[in-house]
Amino acid sequence: MTGTAAAEPTVTTFTSTVDRIDTTDVVLTETYFYPEGGGQPADRGTLGGVEVVDVQHRNGEIVHELAEPPAFDPGETVEGNVDAAFRTYCMRAHTASHVLYGAGRRVLSDLGYGGFDISATVSDDDGDGTLGPAISGKVRVDFETTTEIDDETLTELERLTNRAVWESYDVTWEEIPRDEALDRDDIAFNTKTEEGIEGETVRVVSIEDWDVAACGGTHVANTREIGPVTVLGRSNPGEGLTRVEFAVGPRAIRQRATEHERAMTAAQSLDTNVAELPAAVDGLQSERDDLRDTVSTLRERLVDARIADLRDDAVEVDGRTWLVGTVTGLDANALADRAERAVGDGIHVAALVDADGQYLGVATTGGVDAGDVVDRVTTEFGGGGGGRPTVAQGGGLGADGDDVVAFLRDVTAAVDASD
Repeated sequence: MTGTAAAEPTVTTFTSTVDRIDTTDVVLTETYFYPEGGGQPADRGTLGGVEVVDVQHRNGEIVHELAEPPAFDPGETVEGNVDAAFRTYCMRAHTASHVLYGAGRRVLSDLGYGGFDISATVSDDDGDGTLGPAISGKVRVDFETTTEIDDETLTELERLTNRAVWESYDVTWEEIPRDEALDRDDIAFNTKTEEGIEGETVRVVSIEDWDVAACGGTHVANTREIGPVTVLGRSNPGEGLTRVEFAVGPRAIRQRATEHERAMTAAQSLDTNVAELPAAVDGLQSERDDLRDTVSTLRERLVDARIADLRDDAVEVDGRTWLVGTVTGLDANALADRAERAVGDGIHVAALVDADGQYLGVATTGGVDAGDVVDRVTTEFGGGGGGRPTVAQGGGLGADGDDVVAFLRDVTAAVDASD
């Protein structure tokens, strides 16, 4: 039994003799159905008029799983029909992965091949909200590389890939001796593929002047058949790996059109054009940073003014002066920092609460344990906290800020009396 889909990928209709049948599993003497493997999904289609739902390699055979038990018997001749649209999509997508890897050869350091996968579904190819006959999805290539694939590198990979498509490079494949293939540094091997090589030969797919890889999948005969390739994004599936996902066909076209539309909309809202959009965005970011600095400065001034007012209302208990009050817009860390800056110059204890009553910061010059003050407040209002004897903070308080301040003023005498 010979599998010929990869060798003759344009053949989608054929006849063959049924070798054996096991309920819905059918083995032929020869088949042009591609079995799932190497990251490429199994072909779809019909066999003797019955839907083929899966095709797998099992024990050296190619097994066709049908949707129902067939009416034909072993020894009969049946017609196989491979879904031509799905086959074409897989050919384009698989070849595109080789072209992308070839682009990686030109921009990435210490390059290795970490894996590949095609996901494909029936898609709304014309964007009208209904499912059409086109096949869409995404394809991934895992690069082993020491190069950080940032936005600039990702864009360059996409540019080089589409350039290679435009250049119309011929794609060919051949079987070469196993040892020869393993000795050639120019042939890309997936580590798992290299370790799992069986037989005396290896199938090698070559893209003219661009890429060479060991591969058993189906491919187009020329890169121009791939069409546009659009990079969708990147991720890190494991240490030393960068996964690049891309689309071919309708999804690639839709993605590119959507991105262009969004860029034009953004440019229009900024009263510029797409070419000047980066400069306009840089200008906005600069303005935003300036505004943040201004807001931060104004907030600091407001806090300074508030603490100055609280100094005027400080209370003295047993020879220690307590500064107690609410401050708007600070979290526990910031409150503790401002309390620490407030002590000294006649202030022995500073206890600051945010206006919403969620956070507390306490600092002392000594004599009063800041952590003890926080503990008393959290015991009364909930939450928790901690810190050093001279600086502590709390959070998760369940009270109004003014109520916490009133409580602090009541317990100042008790705290001093306990020291």
